Amino acid sequence: MKKLALLFTGLSLLAITGCNDDDTPELIYPIAGTWQPVKEVITVIPTGGGGYSDEITYSTCQQESRWIFNENSSGQRTDNEEVGTPAVCSVISDRSFTYVYDKKEKDFEIKYQGTAATEKGEVTLLTETSLNLKIEDMTDPNQYKSVTYTFKRVQ
Repeated sequence: MKKLALLFTGLSLLAITGCNDDDTPELIYPIAGTWQPVKEVITVIPTGGGGYSDEITYSTCQQESRWIFNENSSGQRTDNEEVGTPAVCSVISDRSFTYVYDKKEKDFEIKYQGTAATEKGEVTLLTETSLNLKIEDMTDPNQYKSVTYTFKRVQ
């Protein structure tokens, strides 16, 4: 009888301590850092249906562009393009911005200095090395338009 009680106690203890907690916390990576744009996907969907998506892989020159997100919610966006004949990789735009990122909801808003407009969207992917940022354009009531930028962390 002692052996049976000991076996029952052992199995009970195993059942209690052997439970697996499936609520493992999700890793949250910081958006702060320097990001290299790799490609963008433009999606347009008219209200009547149809629509399309275009994937644009950036050239080597365009991939020299940088988006810098600072921890204090400020940032800098530098865009490069090939300009002239012969083509030379040059900075065509250098803009400062502020941003708001809701880590829980993944909502994202960016405001460039010197403009009243804001760009809104969401972070669809954020890992240690990758970022997908979807910016939605809701200005035309006859269509939905978004641009999803794919970035690689460089610092």
